[in-house]
Amino acid sequence: MSKTPSPELPSIDRLLAIMAQLRDPEGGCPWDVKQNFATIAPYTIEEAYEVADAIEQNDMAALKDELGDLLLQVVFHARMAEEAGHFVFADVAAAIGEKMISRHPHVFDDHRADTAEDVKVTWEEQKAQERAAKAAANGGAPVSALDGVTAALPALLRAEKLQKRAARVRFDWPGATPVFEKIEEEIAEIKEAMDQGHDPDRLEDEVGDLLFVVVNLARHLKIDPESALRRTNAKFERRFRAMESKLADTGRRAEDQSLDALEDLWQAVKREERGG
Repeated sequence: MSKTPSPELPSIDRLLAIMAQLRDPEGGCPWDVKQNFATIAPYTIEEAYEVADAIEQNDMAALKDELGDLLLQVVFHARMAEEAGHFVFADVAAAIGEKMISRHPHVFDDHRADTAEDVKVTWEEQKAQERAAKAAANGGAPVSALDGVTAALPALLRAEKLQKRAARVRFDWPGATPVFEKIEEEIAEIKEAMDQGHDPDRLEDEVGDLLFVVVNLARHLKIDPESALRRTNAKFERRFRAMESKLADTGRRAEDQSLDALEDLWQAVKREERGG
């Protein structure tokens, strides 16, 4: 049996040693040894969402745990990269350190940025320069305003990022009002698609168009659509569970009730929640 890494080690060094031991083909964990970048990626995404949930709940104890789980994901990926000869954890830390310095010239150089908005402009300018440099290094491939918006993002978040990139080159509505008109147009197109035979592909396209425009509305109202939907999900779950609890208190089940009865109960839960 391998010896447990010493608790006397600096905490990050001990974590790196633990991961190396877990990945050791001779005496490591069979599950950890079996993993690769593709199989671990879903866990990385899941852990990031659990960090967001702990923040949403304002649970600092959970946040500490979830940040540790997310850090483990970084260490796991870095260990697999080291085994393949690509890079090591120290390279990851060094690269992000240099990136933070280059993207904050108002802190580490003499560039001026007096407001948070100024900082965002500088940040985006630095990112654009980095994308252009990367394109040049890859043979001078054309640079698009949309470059760097990864396809792996959740669809709602990616829609917002694509729209923000397009807005940088002034492909955008001037405000929220015309977005409402576009929402009405997209709803009409969904109804038209339904009237014309429920073609699944067209309906999916039209519903996707509506969602994309709603994200645009949220952006113009300066609302994070991902956060807004998470909040609504939590609200729906809270109210639905309260409704189920009321039914259970009287020996009833939701599946045995009429839609009208459930709607009445739903409205009662909403009134109670609002103090009415």
